[in-house]
Amino acid sequence: MLPIRKILHPTDYSDLSCPAFDFACSLARDLNAEVVVCHVAPPAISATADGVVVTLPAGEDELMTKKLQEVISDDPDVRVSHKLLRGDPADEIARFACEAKVDVIVLGTHGRGLGHLLMGSVAEGVMRKAPCPVVTIKTPAPIAPTATAMKEATKQPVGCCSG
Repeated sequence: MLPIRKILHPTDYSDLSCPAFDFACSLARDLNAEVVVCHVAPPAISATADGVVVTLPAGEDELMTKKLQEVISDDPDVRVSHKLLRGDPADEIARFACEAKVDVIVLGTHGRGLGHLLMGSVAEGVMRKAPCPVVTIKTPAPIAPTATAMKEATKQPVGCCSG
């Protein structure tokens, strides 16, 4: 088995990222590895006003970094670090994975099938460009409650004491 010491978890803060982050943390705990959580923001917007380049908005990096650092493990034994990247998500994730010598990337996916992949999802782009193995975690679809479960949920509670 290949030694896994550094796990990259790209996040977009969506519900799809949560199961992938949990899996990355579980893997890190079992292998005594570090999880690097990254977020790829769009490139900074620059505008020219009378020949002066201005980057807008001010403080955006600080706000994104703060939000990124809120992604932490419930397990105190799991080491988590954070990295804010800018640019095209698939390109930046693959570039950073190479630069940081990441052993595996764990990210969430919609799991919508071939049609979605052909349209260019981030997960598909990462799988094509990554210098290391990529684990995609498909978020399970919520299970619709059965008619019986719905009836049970709407019943009024029955008291055990008469009085």
